[in-house]
Amino acid sequence: MPGKANSAFMKPLNVSAELAAVVGKGPMPRSEVVKKLWVYIKKNNLQDPKAKRNIVADENLKKVFGGKAVVDMFEMTKLVSKHLS
Repeated sequence: MPGKANSAFMKPLNVSAELAAVVGKGPMPRSEVVKKLWVYIKKNNLQDPKAKRNIVADENLKKVFGGKAVVDMFEMTKLVSKHLS
């Protein structure tokens, strides 16, 4: 059933206003959201230089991360999911 999971992964989703401030307006597939999130993180130098897995949130990302200042990559994916529908 890998085809089924993949099509769900590619399905355009609605993006919350908080997330749209970072990745742009949706709908867009989850893969695209994650890609744009990383572009934003790298462009704004938001990776912790000592622990690359950690993302240091700026004001826009704090809104997406539920107010958290630092999240790791895996937690980020979970928090971003709450902004997709």
